[in-house]
Amino acid sequence: MKSLFSILIITIYSSVLYGQTSLVWEYKLSQGVYSSPVIDNNVLFIGSNDSSFYALDKSNGQLLWKYRTKGELKSQPLVYKESVIFNSTDGFIYSVNKKTGQLIWRFATEGEKRKDIWDYYLSSPTLSEDKLFIGSGDGHLYTLNPNNGELIWKHKTGGIIHANPLVYQHKVFIGSFDGFFYALNVENGELIWKFKTIGDEYFPNGEIQKGATIYKNSIIFGSRDYNIYSLNIETGRGMWNRKEKGSWVVAEPLIVDDIVYFGTSDSHRFCGLNASNGYDKYSLPLNMRVYGKAIFYDGDIYFGCFNGKLYKFNIGDEELSQVFQTHGSENNYFNVYNKKDEFVDGFNLYDDNYKEAEEKILSLGAILSTPIVDNQVIYFGDSNGYIYAYKLKELE
Repeated sequence: MKSLFSILIITIYSSVLYGQTSLVWEYKLSQGVYSSPVIDNNVLFIGSNDSSFYALDKSNGQLLWKYRTKGELKSQPLVYKESVIFNSTDGFIYSVNKKTGQLIWRFATEGEKRKDIWDYYLSSPTLSEDKLFIGSGDGHLYTLNPNNGELIWKHKTGGIIHANPLVYQHKVFIGSFDGFFYALNVENGELIWKFKTIGDEYFPNGEIQKGATIYKNSIIFGSRDYNIYSLNIETGRGMWNRKEKGSWVVAEPLIVDDIVYFGTSDSHRFCGLNASNGYDKYSLPLNMRVYGKAIFYDGDIYFGCFNGKLYKFNIGDEELSQVFQTHGSENNYFNVYNKKDEFVDGFNLYDDNYKEAEEKILSLGAILSTPIVDNQVIYFGDSNGYIYAYKLKELE
């Protein structure tokens, strides 16, 4: 387990080493970007809280086209054949031509909902077996024909679904804000099994906010009841659970070499657990929450943090370092933190002024977006509306 002091030294060294000199391009929007990018050939697709969906040239950030909806776009889009499909808080799921941005179809749900100010995402579309799966704030998991948007089936849960569906072995897996995790038949949406989270004194429903990950014969996900769970994929019975005291586990887990990696909410750390039994492998302290999924690239793990910093965890030497700092974090960091990387006096995340505190955190250019790497360049958005393309290594 690394000490906070050692990580701070590494962070300072890494910041000097990288600087901000490897920025390939940036693109500024009027509102935040919580959406995660996807790349198709030379085009980067990403949504924004400004209600528009963007297609950018991945090499220089030039706008190719944009499509405007009437709601925020806060999930990862899906490229399907000649289309790109995405979700909006206006209650519609859209398919547009990936080259022109012209509408192909749109599907009306029963309307979106938001649980609270920390419910930052929408469900991302998933494609499998020629079907499109996507959750909605109306509590349904929808299965659509990706060619025309026609409904194939839908399954109603008791809460908001903003988690990403996962399809494996002819089952679709999804968590809901009702505190249940569901396994459904891909063909007709019939329930195969469901699992109820434990709940907690303060969060008795045990809401499941984001997606899950497959590991061998198990499926792993986090909950607002402070637990991360591993279930038997065939039966839905618990295999293990690990309680993160005082902290939601929102981030979708990443598994590399039998270790499950995820960031936490209020305990402000990045964790590595043994995927077979949930035992601790790594516990790396941070000074703010992590909601986005970590990614694995070229032997390293990358993830963004609400403090506006992009981090790298080197698995080989077990070192955590800062790779990049957003403009908002550079400019506003000391409005929230002192020189010891601790909250300044008088700052409290969850007192009566919690909304104001959250705005200050978002002003740091918080990274809620899950990064994507293409040809040694990492792409992601921030809460101040920047989309960044940052070179990780010298391009060959």
